[in-house]
Amino acid sequence: MEEGPPQDDREAAARESWLRQRLAELRRLPTLPGVHLTEEIERLQARLKRLQHESRRHDTWVTYQIVKHKDRPRTRDYIDAFIDGFEELKGDRLRADDPALVGGIGWFDGRAVMVVGHQKGRTLNEQTERNFGMAKPEGYRKAQRLYALAERHDLAVLTFVDTPGAYPGVAAEEGGQGRAIAETMLAMARLTVPVVCTIIGEGGSGGALALGVGDRVLMQENATYSVISPEGCAAILWNDASFAPQAAEALKPTASQLLALGVIDAVIEEPRGGAHTSRETAARSVRQAVVEALRELDEIPPEERRRQRRERFRRIGVWREDPLAYTIPLSAEPGGGSPRT
Repeated sequence: MEEGPPQDDREAAARESWLRQRLAELRRLPTLPGVHLTEEIERLQARLKRLQHESRRHDTWVTYQIVKHKDRPRTRDYIDAFIDGFEELKGDRLRADDPALVGGIGWFDGRAVMVVGHQKGRTLNEQTERNFGMAKPEGYRKAQRLYALAERHDLAVLTFVDTPGAYPGVAAEEGGQGRAIAETMLAMARLTVPVVCTIIGEGGSGGALALGVGDRVLMQENATYSVISPEGCAAILWNDASFAPQAAEALKPTASQLLALGVIDAVIEEPRGGAHTSRETAARSVRQAVVEALRELDEIPPEERRRQRRERFRRIGVWREDPLAYTIPLSAEPGGGSPRT
């Protein structure tokens, strides 16, 4: 038997239904002399707005809980599900290999591809070995090497983003973490082969962007993509991590919010309750979305693909000032007259 919604959700839905019904009744009442309903209507509208606001905040925070589930599929799970003959390539050819970032060559939908993705691990030992998916400079240099190999052999690039962020340790900073991330993004921007990026878990800060400069950016329904974690944001703004739910709502990190903002291109549906409830179903959905994206990109000439990719990321966050906002009516100045800018 299917379980119903949690008690808190049912109560919130009941309150919202009652408020909507009460508002409808008040608006149908005829206007009577001496009877003023405006204040009561405004009060009910304010309560309804607060309730909806709390509901959205709850939904955003629930998404963060789902994306951090210990059984959520990782990059290697998707590689095992639909990348045939995968051969992992290790090392940055300069210093070391970084287990937090996996990459290699395999077959996908009948074509050879280069796969690069964050790998968190699942058990405590695996997570420690993989540094919880937080790559170091050598990890990003490894990604650059694999991108160059893909370009040389005309291989489409598939990336899987799942990281709370780049490793913030002193050693990583001393090793040129910021430069490594920037050069990895630049390497992706210069590729002429098709690039499809899929956000499958946490997409945190520059660590996610280093694998996110693609022709198509897909995102699973319960994944997140943000410049900072809600806990970190709350600690900075309020000096209190308990404000994380409020920070999560303000960051707008969910797939539906980012699709509306034009940051991602498509939302990949997950099984009810999250991808961890049915890895096979989740893998099928991800595979189909990537197949469709690659088919679209194959129709675009390589140089045009690269131009569109660069233009796509230049458009994100563009803001134009409205000149009419600074129009000063001459009538407000001595002498009057018509408005001017």
